[in-house]
Amino acid sequence: MARRREIYVFGALIVALIFAGYYFFSSHDNGAGLPGVLASDQKFEPLDVRDPELRMDLLEKIHKLEYQGSQRNIFVATPPPPPQKAAGPSGPQYLIRAPRIPPPPPPLQVPVEFFGVASESQSGGRRVAFFSSGDDVLVVAEGETFLGRFRLDRINNDTADVEEISSGRHATVQLVQPSADQNQGSN
Repeated sequence: MARRREIYVFGALIVALIFAGYYFFSSHDNGAGLPGVLASDQKFEPLDVRDPELRMDLLEKIHKLEYQGSQRNIFVATPPPPPQKAAGPSGPQYLIRAPRIPPPPPPLQVPVEFFGVASESQSGGRRVAFFSSGDDVLVVAEGETFLGRFRLDRINNDTADVEEISSGRHATVQLVQPSADQNQGSN
């Protein structure tokens, strides 16, 4: 029974396809026989060319031109011959260039002012340095980092050795003595 039903459905689909094709081609047929082709009611008119003569003088001018290129045959796969050298001084000419040495990096600038030193007697003589960065005062011990990119390597009585962590470059920051007007302003 199922096989018979499949045959009926298949036959109905074929009939529907034939009907759809007939409807499509008959509704688009405008007398030309092919769908989508329209017949033109206008008569063909050629373009209006004022001077149909061939300009022989321009054609002769083009024929006299010669190609001045590399004379390579573009239809042959072999590479072109090397260009011939102009007659010049005899013997090989060598240009010796030394390798470029990049300039040294600029000196390290530490954006702080070193203004004091203290040593802690309780922790075995550990020394700390006092730096000012704008209005901030930084208290940094030897080996600690400050400003997120500098490390204080060594503290002397009048200098502080600082290393930039990212590049390994070193700088020495001098102790700044307070000026006379700063001492009077604090009294």
